[in-house]
Amino acid sequence: MTQSLDYVRSVPRYLTARLLGPRIPAVYTSPFGTLRLSKQTPLPLPSPAWVRVRPTLSGICGSDLATLTAQGSTYFSPFTSCPFTFGHEVVGVVTALGPEAEGVRVGDRVVLEPPLHCAIRGIDVPCVACREGHQSHCRHVMDGDLAPGIQTGFCRDTGGGWSQEFVAHPRQLHRLPDDLRDEVGVLIEPFSCCLHAAQMATPGEGQTALVLGAGTIGAFTIAALRALGSRARIVTVAKYPHQKELARAMGADHVLEPRDMHDGLVTLLGARSFKPELGGTVLLGGADVTFDCVGSERTLDDALRFTRHHGSVILVGMPSIPRGIDWTSIWHKELIVRGAYTSTSPTFHRAAEIVYQLRGALSGVAGARFPLTQYQRAIATALNAGRAGIVKTVFAPES
Repeated sequence: MTQSLDYVRSVPRYLTARLLGPRIPAVYTSPFGTLRLSKQTPLPLPSPAWVRVRPTLSGICGSDLATLTAQGSTYFSPFTSCPFTFGHEVVGVVTALGPEAEGVRVGDRVVLEPPLHCAIRGIDVPCVACREGHQSHCRHVMDGDLAPGIQTGFCRDTGGGWSQEFVAHPRQLHRLPDDLRDEVGVLIEPFSCCLHAAQMATPGEGQTALVLGAGTIGAFTIAALRALGSRARIVTVAKYPHQKELARAMGADHVLEPRDMHDGLVTLLGARSFKPELGGTVLLGGADVTFDCVGSERTLDDALRFTRHHGSVILVGMPSIPRGIDWTSIWHKELIVRGAYTSTSPTFHRAAEIVYQLRGALSGVAGARFPLTQYQRAIATALNAGRAGIVKTVFAPES
């Protein structure tokens, strides 16, 4: 039997988490929530080409938190299968091979590339998205050898990193260098998402990038821009001292506090601010590119507000369900607004190389680790990471 942290699909549990959780956060990990610690028999291999992996570290992602707190959109619910085991930011060790598995060996330390696309699902004729190299947008996420699921960590047939064992296709696994520690290797997957976003709009010298959010995704977006050779001025907003320190270490030129955000950005961006009869301020001018690395209603609105005409807004953080956003900025300033969802395989490989190069600077990012049995503390820490002085919270399932 193996332990795992699973999502239970239940409308009453979902509503309890959504309605009571913001006031009583302990509900999220209570018997009334959607998360449960369970014991189960090992999953069967979906095909003879698959392998078994024992996670050593698995990160708690913002998308995981949005799911178990029921604060995110239900957009992805058709593309998941329950009960699924959380965890798609994973470092582990290969423990067993299917009879047709190729490319990995028992004992290999690996990092997981989570999308479950055509080649992994055993589909011989790939869809147009996979043929174009956009496997994260595979059209066959409901088909093939697996139950529905966009990624490992959202599919009942694969398990996930919040467990003592999961199954994976060798094409998902990438060997780690011996001198790259697990607590750095577990950052490769989130870093690849930020690198994917930075590649969409890399500002050049003389331009300004605004990064909203200075947690894991914000700091990694700054680092990704610098790794791509951007010599633009990078401005970010950070609430906590450890976030400010990390943002500067990753390459930010200016770090503002939230209380100084408006006036500071107006000055730094050379913009002009005007107050309409109702609503928030309106700007003429702004950043050339803005990366929203939070995805809240407030940051989405700020991203549109503080970007100049013909500028780009890249949505990196998983968005909530916005209700109070003024979309007029998109129309008036003719903004280019793009989403950045996960990454491509070439980007994942490049992210692994960059993380290895930055391994010294990233050594303290995964600053809190918990065994599966302490999941209540782990989730509470992840939800309050800023106040706790933590950047990334991870599970150590072997503990």
